[in-house]
Amino acid sequence: MSGKEIRLERIMNRNTKKTVIVPMDHGVTNGPIQGLIDMSQAVNLVADGGANAVIGHVGLALYGHRQGGRDIGLILHLSASTSISPDPNEKVLVNSVTNALRMGADAVSMHVNIGAESEARMLSDLGNVAIECMEWGMPLLAMMYPRGKDIKKENDVDQVKLAARVAAELGADIVKTVYTGDPESFREVTRGCPVPVVVAGGSKTDDRTTLELIEGAMAGGAAGISIGRNAFQHRTPDKFVRAAACIVHQNMSVTEALKILNS
Repeated sequence: MSGKEIRLERIMNRNTKKTVIVPMDHGVTNGPIQGLIDMSQAVNLVADGGANAVIGHVGLALYGHRQGGRDIGLILHLSASTSISPDPNEKVLVNSVTNALRMGADAVSMHVNIGAESEARMLSDLGNVAIECMEWGMPLLAMMYPRGKDIKKENDVDQVKLAARVAAELGADIVKTVYTGDPESFREVTRGCPVPVVVAGGSKTDDRTTLELIEGAMAGGAAGISIGRNAFQHRTPDKFVRAAACIVHQNMSVTEALKILNS
């Protein structure tokens, strides 16, 4: 097996070939928001719920590392911007593949906003990082969003499937993108992308809405989820992740998942 294949097994379920990822990179974008004040506790809770991996910046590894508990994959995020930047859509490199390897990461991730004024530089960074990941056997997750002044609808299927395909063409191993609203249109995204696609959770919302999004994305060919605020800001993050994982890995219905969540 290659290094990539070995590391991918640490962030995906070996049997289902699907994944439940909880991004926790929000500290750079938004600061110490609810649910991420204590990073170790946040990781403990989603790990207990059965998450396959978490995503975070260097700080998550430095200050959120745990000395016990259930194992969970670590994906280090390489790009960033803050919410008060003159252009929050412009993501810049803040970490490297080799440093992620030194820190024990199982994969790295990058964020690219297709349609942003800085798209060209972000694509250049993505391509260069993808080549470096190939050299070192490091899996690369690309977060691809249609965002910019001319983007009227971020979940437009034509724009989402373009964003996903770009990531695969440039060497990403997993693509994270937005849900297009229904399984049929999301199937266009997954069919047009030769690597696994995981769906983003978006803004904080109610349990049923989030679980229905997950169910629809899985029916549309998703390889899993990458959901942050709806997981780590939940009143019981471990139960929410457990319910979401049942949909992803066991094909449970929303009704069955809600019973687990509310038990």
